Amino acid sequence: MSSTKVTFQNKQGESLAGLLELPDSAVKFYAIFAHCFTCSKNSLAATYISRALAKKGIAVLRFDFTGLGNSAGDFSNTNFSSNIHDLIAADAYLKENYAAPRLLIGHSLGGAAVIAVAQHLKNAKAIVTIGAPATAAHVKNLFAGVQEEILENQKARVQLGGRNFTIQKQFVEDLQSHNSLDHIKKIDKALLIFHSPLDQVVSIDEAARIYTAARHPKSFISLDQADHLLSHDADAHYVASVLSVWASRYLNEHDIEDDNPESLTPAVKEGTVLVKERNNKFTREIFTEHHQLVSDEPEKMGGADLGPNPYELLLAALGSCTSMTLRMYANHKKMNLQNIEVELSHSRVHVEDCASCDEQEALVDKIIRVIKLTGQLDDAQRKRLLEIANKCPVHKTLENQIVIETKPFE
Repeated sequence: MSSTKVTFQNKQGESLAGLLELPDSAVKFYAIFAHCFTCSKNSLAATYISRALAKKGIAVLRFDFTGLGNSAGDFSNTNFSSNIHDLIAADAYLKENYAAPRLLIGHSLGGAAVIAVAQHLKNAKAIVTIGAPATAAHVKNLFAGVQEEILENQKARVQLGGRNFTIQKQFVEDLQSHNSLDHIKKIDKALLIFHSPLDQVVSIDEAARIYTAARHPKSFISLDQADHLLSHDADAHYVASVLSVWASRYLNEHDIEDDNPESLTPAVKEGTVLVKERNNKFTREIFTEHHQLVSDEPEKMGGADLGPNPYELLLAALGSCTSMTLRMYANHKKMNLQNIEVELSHSRVHVEDCASCDEQEALVDKIIRVIKLTGQLDDAQRKRLLEIANKCPVHKTLENQIVIETKPFE
């Protein structure tokens, strides 16, 4: 499982910061996680659930809404409508760089947001809410004591979650415009509602309102002793476990292939590598029989910097093969080799700068490989291990004459 930092633009062109949790195995499908009101992508619930889902093969994008966390913008100028537009921007980012998200997950007000945005995201097939209010207007309860001040003075400072925020009149008015259940009745996607009966921030009655208004298929799961923020990781992992099983019923491979002929997890034969375009830049998805990874170019080269570039992958192949070969040899000879580090770099050099090269061309490719061996090894063992490094299969392949035959797809 890996976390990749991503950035994308909101409707106003401001930068939104996100983290994409990617599984180590092939991606089953992509999801978006919308955090709670005045929280961030790094809230406990967002972090625990996203990472737990990634371990189950579901890639999750969690991001900061405008003006929160590491995202640009002024929170006082945002509202519930801007949250919806931020979700639309996140959906567009995934579609352009990875694949259309099939699952929308929202915590607290983020839950109300994913319900509201559902009708705009046709590719999403399932929605999950966690401790969510039925309508955005419920949030007004958090600053009910200063509503008159807000309406009279156009704004007011309020304390939410131990932090001070400026709430403007337009924020309150926008919340009021989202005080209807009509959009819930129109949802044509599978819906799963998580809520705790002990929730002191958003009453479980709100879950009942959502459930009653929604059409089938819909499900409700009680979170028993959980608090509103899911501050105990056991509760978050429980949500992730139930969520992944539930989602598999509505987001199966047949559904994905019908909607997108380019399957997210294509079948690859043993010993074969398949490389597919992820976007019209340089991001490429690499598939083997059981694994998946990404290659890219840095932003200065016109890429999105979502993965190592092709030469870095080449060095990684040589480095990992070198390390594996040394480990195999050391274990076989029962050497006290505790750790192996291989650092590699690639460059193009003139032949006269390469003492071991035959003078055939003006420039040659040169790889510098630095090997650090940790353990109780004598000089003879260290010397032998460096000799063994030159015998790793990838090393031999790179030194051999290589013939590459290119064929058209038939």
